[in-house]
Amino acid sequence: MPHAAAQGSPLAPEWLTVPDDLNALHEPMWAGDAARNGDGELSIGGIPVSELQRQYGTPLFVMSENDFRARARAFSDAFNDAFADICGGVDVYYAGKSFLCTAVVRWVEEEGLRLDTASGGELAVAYRAGIPGADVALHGNNKSDGEIHRALDMGLGRIVVDSLDELVRVGAIAQGRGEQAKVMLRLTPGVHAHTHEFIATAHEDQKFGLSMAADTTDQAGISAAEEAVAAASAHPGIELLGLHCHIGSQIFEPDGFALAAEKLLRFLAAMQEKYSITLPELDLGGGYGIAYTPVDTPRPAAEIANAMAAVVRSTCAELGIDAPRISIEPGRAIVGSTTFTLYEVGTLKTVRVDVPGTSGDGDAGNNVTYPRRYVSVDGGMSDNARPVLYDADYSAVLASRTSGAAPQLSRVVGKHCESGDIVVRDVYLPEDVAAGDLLAVPGTGAYCWALSSNYNYLARPGVVAVRDGSSRLIVRGETEEDLLNRDMGA
Repeated sequence: MPHAAAQGSPLAPEWLTVPDDLNALHEPMWAGDAARNGDGELSIGGIPVSELQRQYGTPLFVMSENDFRARARAFSDAFNDAFADICGGVDVYYAGKSFLCTAVVRWVEEEGLRLDTASGGELAVAYRAGIPGADVALHGNNKSDGEIHRALDMGLGRIVVDSLDELVRVGAIAQGRGEQAKVMLRLTPGVHAHTHEFIATAHEDQKFGLSMAADTTDQAGISAAEEAVAAASAHPGIELLGLHCHIGSQIFEPDGFALAAEKLLRFLAAMQEKYSITLPELDLGGGYGIAYTPVDTPRPAAEIANAMAAVVRSTCAELGIDAPRISIEPGRAIVGSTTFTLYEVGTLKTVRVDVPGTSGDGDAGNNVTYPRRYVSVDGGMSDNARPVLYDADYSAVLASRTSGAAPQLSRVVGKHCESGDIVVRDVYLPEDVAAGDLLAVPGTGAYCWALSSNYNYLARPGVVAVRDGSSRLIVRGETEEDLLNRDMGA
């Protein structure tokens, strides 16, 4: 129930306000079938969280299969509609690095999407799931020879080449096998994405991609991207499909995607004119943002698609070229909000934090102390490394019941021996939260399980898929025996 007298804490960041109702679920952060049941308990697909804890334990990643499928279809439908008159539709590759297991690969295939992988291990998952190799792409800035051979063994639809050195290796391996590798060239268009430095990938000073900037130290003065186009188009072991770019992750505004599309189309047209080659495909990557907190405002898939389609349509008309077949790579935008992490509350403590105060005449006065409560849960940075890696913000709700208690500024922390082991840096939770309560942190479908670790020898949590009132493990949680089985002894 709402708590009308709630007042914010000076310790809270400016963007964080006290919710009108601490029990409400902010819709953009949650799967479509998440709700409070008649007892006030959080449920997903009709299953209360207490039942999930009883059956599978905590911590636990809880994923809505229906929501995953719906978001996959939404991207496919929106982009196919927007690009129908331009290039006949769009190939949507689910970015498996966000979260991958065999069940998810099958959902992806059943919903008509393709799969983007970034390692031999991810290729192994794709192979086990049975998706046709022609529907799989392989990324990576440092592919091993073994990964390249595996990609060719599986008949992959595309290998995204990241450098001139890698282009030579891929071509040589394919030629030695008497084959041609289907290749796309990843370019860095120099578009600044408004996101964290570690997940912005289209600027020059980073490891990914072929620069589109002219090399002024070289007599020919051409870019690495142009050199790669010329080399790939002439190599007997390479079938050059087209160009690829990816400007970053967790991006809300469509402008960067549109600008990258325009720059690559102009480059494509220049290569066509200079080398008399037609590159039939253009992959515009992914990176579409989701809501982790109530102030995040993700764009609907249709809005992103229409903005990008308008630029592709007008740029191709201006350049007088046929539009290439477009592909995109959403990952987080499909899986992120389908999942929440369920934790059990343990130790609680409240600290007093000094905030500079003012005296009555406006001069600096004595410090004023305010409370901040630490709520410890039975997981932490081993199941969600994003806060410590990227300063990522999350939210949380009391999941096992509703509460009419007053809001208290809280910090949800894990159980690891690190002061930086923070799951949710700032959130208002009811002041009566107690040991044994369940908390749910939404938006953990992407890059949480994928980045999980065994720090402090914690076993990684399982992943449960919920659909229409039933649940099943799609990734088994580890046991201590799993951890010890790799210890070879003295």
